[in-house]
Amino acid sequence: MAISNGTINAHTSGKTLRVAVIPGDGIGQEVMPEGIACLKAAAKRYDIDIQLDEKFQDWATCDRYVKEGSMLPENWKETLQQYDSIYFGAVGDPARVPDHISLWGSLIQFRREFDQYISLRPCRLMPGIKCPLADKKVGDIDFWVVRENTEGEYSSIGGKMFPGTDREFVVQDTIMTRHGVDRVLKYAFDLAQKRPRKKLTSATKSNGISISMPYWDERVKEMHQQYPDVEVDKYHIDILTAFFVLRPEAFDVVVGSNLFGDILSDLGPACTGSIGVAPSGNINPEGRFPSLFEPVHGSAPDIAGKGIANPIGAIWAGQMMLMHYGYKEAADKMMEAIEVALEKGGPNVITPDLGGKGDCAGLGGHIAKLIETL
Repeated sequence: MAISNGTINAHTSGKTLRVAVIPGDGIGQEVMPEGIACLKAAAKRYDIDIQLDEKFQDWATCDRYVKEGSMLPENWKETLQQYDSIYFGAVGDPARVPDHISLWGSLIQFRREFDQYISLRPCRLMPGIKCPLADKKVGDIDFWVVRENTEGEYSSIGGKMFPGTDREFVVQDTIMTRHGVDRVLKYAFDLAQKRPRKKLTSATKSNGISISMPYWDERVKEMHQQYPDVEVDKYHIDILTAFFVLRPEAFDVVVGSNLFGDILSDLGPACTGSIGVAPSGNINPEGRFPSLFEPVHGSAPDIAGKGIANPIGAIWAGQMMLMHYGYKEAADKMMEAIEVALEKGGPNVITPDLGGKGDCAGLGGHIAKLIETL
């Protein structure tokens, strides 16, 4: 596959875009068919050669863990390595399987074994969604959060000693390598450089975390020298979270470590009122391994099986996937369809989470039709 400006363009390579579809747990099983229908509508309209392989129905599910003792089969890596992308639904059923087991047995495996070192999330105020922040309108909030996704604070280095005694203690180390930090910073700077505002904000806490965070700041400063046209500012994570709420329009591209990026990539969509419809990309920019695209809403066991889940997160994740692989025209049409559905779909189409009376299949079908006809 050809790579240009960090975007893999499968279309110009003449190859089929091969996608492994893994619905996972809970409402993942309900929203993924709507995402697939919208991808098929876009592929048909724009003549995209895409293969959506749906043979992974029990992969990354708690049902599988209860029956087999593992979230994935032994040959999962070799199998998925044959695909360009993974289209993922959700994982988790904490009433049966602890979250750390289900997550580390599936999504964390994908991120680390496939070196998906970029987590990318849009924070965008969408039409038809009430913003929880006062006096904000469509267009006021539109930025990206770039999160380091494979090392940092979420390392597995550490341990527990003297359990059950007064001497009990735990240690978990933060791991920041120059290789790991620099590549996420380069991705973020590249993204900022391609956007009109050309602005990058770095999340830090070097006034309290006195070794790893000053190192992060040093690498930001060093990387900035390669991008003199990009404006850079930095904020400590505590005040940065406050500024997400107080002045979200100030941000364009925000980059953070694994922990800080995790926090900010949920807070950003929450500030736009769209966390229930937000997508995420877990990306290997070089294309050596498959990237993964998913909604961020989770498995939502409380509404699973009721048919009322909002499918927009899954559809938007599919849109991100097409954009990543170079299908800009089709991705733009998918985004237009999502926006029109949110703004004009009406209460009988919009799902209950956004105040409507519609259902998952109805909203998904409406967006698929818009992709075909707009």
